[in-house]
Amino acid sequence: MTEEHSAQWHDEPTDYGQIGKLPRFTAASADDNKAASVASSLNITAAAADPELLDLPWHIALEDWPAENLAALPRGISRHIVRFAHLGGSVIAIKETSEHVARHEYHMLRKLARLDVPCVEPVAVITGRTTLDGRPLNPVLVTRHLKFSMPYRALFSQMLRKDTLTRLIDAQALLLVRLHLIGFYWGDVSLSNTLFRRDAGAFAAYLVDAETGELYPDLSLGQREYDLEIARVNIAGELMDLLDGGLIEEKVDPVATSELIMDSYRRLWAELTEKESFELGERWRVGARIRRLNELGFDVEEYAIKTTQNGSTIQLQPKVVDAGHHQRRLLRLTGLDAQENQARRLLNDMDSFRADNNPGMDEEYSAHLWVSQIFEPIVRSIPRDLSGKLEPAEAVHEVLEHRWYMSEKQERHIPLAEAVQSYIDSILRHRRDEAAIMLNPDTELLKILEVETEESRYGSDGSVDQYPDSDD
Repeated sequence: MTEEHSAQWHDEPTDYGQIGKLPRFTAASADDNKAASVASSLNITAAAADPELLDLPWHIALEDWPAENLAALPRGISRHIVRFAHLGGSVIAIKETSEHVARHEYHMLRKLARLDVPCVEPVAVITGRTTLDGRPLNPVLVTRHLKFSMPYRALFSQMLRKDTLTRLIDAQALLLVRLHLIGFYWGDVSLSNTLFRRDAGAFAAYLVDAETGELYPDLSLGQREYDLEIARVNIAGELMDLLDGGLIEEKVDPVATSELIMDSYRRLWAELTEKESFELGERWRVGARIRRLNELGFDVEEYAIKTTQNGSTIQLQPKVVDAGHHQRRLLRLTGLDAQENQARRLLNDMDSFRADNNPGMDEEYSAHLWVSQIFEPIVRSIPRDLSGKLEPAEAVHEVLEHRWYMSEKQERHIPLAEAVQSYIDSILRHRRDEAAIMLNPDTELLKILEVETEESRYGSDGSVDQYPDSDD
């Protein structure tokens, strides 16, 4: 990179206590700066300087980037120009937008990451982009692509079944509950603004787009309900598009299915926040409530018990709930980092292993034996050419499920090695490669996604979108 196209690095913003949206201090886009003098260098705001960012062609408009810089990942619908590119050993997502929106979204994602909310990792905001002849280019937001995740339209190359849609919506509802618990108002809830990863037969949802998001100490009922209504309307529209494209079963009612998020959200929210009254002789319900919260993946760090004036009943209300109960236990015992449902399934097998083999053994030591005798042998048994099919924790979960079904069908104990080989031959070899589909998606899938992306920026009739993105 020549001296006139060198970069100036800036530290990430540190005002994490900022409420609501990031204040606007700069011009909104490159178009607003045509009369201003052109900066002679890139301005990169990032938590850590990554010199490999400088190797990318920032002097070229994003839609014209050469193929050798791009990673062919399936993209969801976006009103912005979005491209995936290789950066060292990882893949990044690059979105062209206005400077204020890019900085605000970067700021929101950093806040959410600090609060341990499932979201994509922000890498940098890059401004001061110009072409070689000095024409200004729009700033970009750079995020790291979430490995083994896919947009909902790319989850299946064939028709999505109704129960699959239900699991996706349940995952979306759980993500929305987690966001609302920390005071985050999303403002644009949709399946398109979410990435999904497999999680022991279910799905784990991750926030992708935070440009409309705002963070407050608490959300009002009106804010939460408005977010929920946005989710219902957007999901209904997305399902109608899928139905028109023949990608979901004809018996699926898009409106009725989208309304499932309302029920799922309210059921979760009530379990996590509602007060519960019971008689003094029913103290066992305290433990039962905590177990139900643990099953949802939440820890109860604090709870309040209040005796009523007549002393006959007790009111219980969880005060602080924190997601990731099973993830943290698995990580503490084994060092394995998995999704919540995966962690729950692996912990169940770990506890059974301990009960069957070493019931009196220390929990940490028994967990170490389980990793060395169960988890690692399964992972090592998967051939190298099949290792991209699923992430390790999901593969181990599926092997354990397969072993259970084999044992039930054959009415005998199935050795682990036999179960692993049967799973590889009868199931894994026939699965599509979930790592490869992101790097080498089939032509038909990319064509569908490209057409839908274009129609989101222009009308399906080719007309320009009458409601462009707002920077407010």
